Amino acid sequence: MHLLTDAQRSASELAGLIGAPEREIEEHLAHVVRSLAKDSTRRFLLDPSRCHDCGFVFRERTRLTTPGRCPACRSEAIAPPRFRIETRSKKN
Repeated sequence: MHLLTDAQRSASELAGLIGAPEREIEEHLAHVVRSLAKDSTRRFLLDPSRCHDCGFVFRERTRLTTPGRCPACRSEAIAPPRFRIETRSKKN
């Protein structure tokens, strides 16, 4: 979680930093999402995947993996989703 705190990264970037397979990172991200749902001081942010060819944004997608193909233009040139953990400021 510390690698995502205030730094936006993709699953492949995290895999390179940790030295683990990307699929394993995606499984851990699902656990991070569940853990942070109960944490009022931090929240998980997702920058969705985008098609490089037509610009389609996968806003409604809830899976944390990169889509295989764009539903608009059928291109397989898809930018992976990026993740970040934001620390919320405490209110007095």
